[in-house]
Amino acid sequence: MSANVEETEMTTQTDAANSGQTVLVHAEIGADGALRPVVAELLGAAATVGVPEAVLVTGAEGRDAAVARLGEYGATRVHVLVADDAATTLGDAAVQALAAAAARTAPVAVLLSSSPESRAVAGRLSVRARGPVCADAVGLRWADDEVIARHSVFGGDYLSESTGEGGPRIITVRPGAVADRAPAVEAPEVVELAAAELGPVTAGARVLEVNPRTQNSARPPLRGAKTVVAGGRGVGSEEGFAIVEQLADELGAAVGASRAAVDSGYTAAERQVGQTGVIVSPNLYIALGISGAIQHLAGMKTAKTIVAIDKNEDAEIFEHADFGVVGDIFQVVPQVIEQLRTRRG
Repeated sequence: MSANVEETEMTTQTDAANSGQTVLVHAEIGADGALRPVVAELLGAAATVGVPEAVLVTGAEGRDAAVARLGEYGATRVHVLVADDAATTLGDAAVQALAAAAARTAPVAVLLSSSPESRAVAGRLSVRARGPVCADAVGLRWADDEVIARHSVFGGDYLSESTGEGGPRIITVRPGAVADRAPAVEAPEVVELAAAELGPVTAGARVLEVNPRTQNSARPPLRGAKTVVAGGRGVGSEEGFAIVEQLADELGAAVGASRAAVDSGYTAAERQVGQTGVIVSPNLYIALGISGAIQHLAGMKTAKTIVAIDKNEDAEIFEHADFGVVGDIFQVVPQVIEQLRTRRG
């Protein structure tokens, strides 16, 4: 493994160089049976370094709709494995399908989401395809006849690059980090993966029962959200955290929090943004009463625009914000909400 680390601003701009070789993308299916939004990002990233092709594991019922959507996302070819039990086998079918497609196409890279499910698939695929894993990339580029993965490290202060030797690069990509999109393909070629191509796979864990959690909010989920409003210790209390939710609702945003806010009991742990929580890369991240500890920065530093509001003018968050307001959030945010409502008429 080689790495080149330099202090720089984050970027996911498309590089002019393109290999013209196949890049496979894992078309991850969510619990609702639909393609996850990150698939469009993966195909966009693939198009910057090669020719994007998707590998789809799905039930027979949702096959055609998923193939059509992958064409809209820019897949030039879709390798399909119909497996109605895929949702209960935690990656077994995905490993088989990706390995078979890789053996058929000899790709320069295989891209997967950095979701927990796909990270597990990436590790198993690395053994099958004999390729190195480059984890949690925020961008790709093609240089010196290889795919190079870019990573945001040390709380986002540095951009590192990694590659590896052996088979295809197996790269997990951080959801929300890649802005590039591949041009749509009206009728992507569809290739069925035959059982003879799949080969054996060691059985993993199986899902015995699913109890969906009821979503009581119309807010978007935190992971993958385009706009996030997050609160920290500066909100002062569980009641004070309501101002974070109010601004989020005005913007149609997801709600996040720092670890300090979660540990203080101001909001639920599932909202925690940071190194030990959810890592986000939204277009807009608004931090309310967040000091800017490095663990929190590691979870949101790749946001396209960061706005910070805090009464402590020496707060670390201001060193990383594109726009900063020094003031009491309970005075500033109501004015922001009023302005938003006025502009909407």
